Amino acid sequence: MFKNFILVVLNKIEEIAILRKVKRSNLYLGDNITFKGEPCIQIHKDAEIYISDGVTINSRNKGYHLSMFGPCKLMADKPNAKIKIGSNSRVHGSCIHAKKYIKIGNNCLVAANCQIMDSNGHDISFPDVQNRMNTYGEVKKVIIEDNVWLGTGVVVLPGVTIGNGSIISANSVVHKDIPPMVVAGGNPIKIIKSYT
Repeated sequence: MFKNFILVVLNKIEEIAILRKVKRSNLYLGDNITFKGEPCIQIHKDAEIYISDGVTINSRNKGYHLSMFGPCKLMADKPNAKIKIGSNSRVHGSCIHAKKYIKIGNNCLVAANCQIMDSNGHDISFPDVQNRMNTYGEVKKVIIEDNVWLGTGVVVLPGVTIGNGSIISANSVVHKDIPPMVVAGGNPIKIIKSYT
């Protein structure tokens, strides 16, 4: 009993220390947010990240059922970029990189090692391929609606909307819109089963 009490106190101390480190004027935190381990947060001075009430940002392997390859990474590194994470969502050891806009709805589950991005790193640059390294890629917003579950290792590409309640199976690449209330998976992704 006393050992459990000590663990709770130590976890709370760690969480307070993390909150002090991540607190920035353009990082908006709701109530009852849980940080497990220290995330990597990168925000441009003219960008914003909103983390709503009851969200868990888990960057700690201990106690999580999968192996995380790294801590949570939240990047809004261009002017006017926005990341919004809805109430009671959980993000485990994943990267969310917005150059313009990424929204994750309420009650979403993002398993470890997911990659969610609203732009590619570079343009395709055909036929001028020698210039590819000097480009930044087209930006297209990403919307993940409420109650979505992304399995481990899912990659969500720019311009995608994933509908309410849908599940994306592990290691899938989401390159097109997914309707609500389906299970989808694969590379290329396809609808496996609909619950509408």
